[in-house]
Amino acid sequence: MDMRTTMGFYEDEKTARQYIEMAKGYDGAELIDALHAHLPDGASVLELGMGPGVDLDLLNDRYKVTGSDTSQFFLDEYVARNPSAETMLLDARELDTDQTWDCVYSNKVLHHLDDTELASSIQRQLTILNEHGFILHSFWRGSGVDEHHGLRFHNRIEEYIRALLEPYFIVKSIVTYKEMDIDDSFYAIAEKK
Repeated sequence: MDMRTTMGFYEDEKTARQYIEMAKGYDGAELIDALHAHLPDGASVLELGMGPGVDLDLLNDRYKVTGSDTSQFFLDEYVARNPSAETMLLDARELDTDQTWDCVYSNKVLHHLDDTELASSIQRQLTILNEHGFILHSFWRGSGVDEHHGLRFHNRIEEYIRALLEPYFIVKSIVTYKEMDIDDSFYAIAEKK
């Protein structure tokens, strides 16, 4: 299964609705609170892989947010509920846009990318971040690749993400946390050098 097949899961209305049900009760409130220690109110934020928009709503309480996803279904559903929302169809691997932001945020999105795609995405994020911009990305913690419900997840460890980021970013923190099981997840916050 390649990345395009995985992303097709979210583009199909039936499986996208299954994901919405599966993800109920989870949000990035803890991540957004951690980000707020580094990013002032009113800053511009691009959310990669906004899905149904749970984190986008939380981010909107503090920031000027653009939601993005590869799923037109998610974008259409969100805009139907929030007509003034700024959204865009955007692939996290290529980030084909000329816009720039103060922060790029994702919550359990970049785990769909293999190592080469993740490195490419990080490089591209540098070009769409404003000077001294921040990133916050969360990952499933572990090793290997898992498949669930037709989705592929590349588990990562903190040391790998730190090594990937440090040539281009000042890593502010890498924090493990519990999403479903103790220490099953971690997030990294970093500032563009």
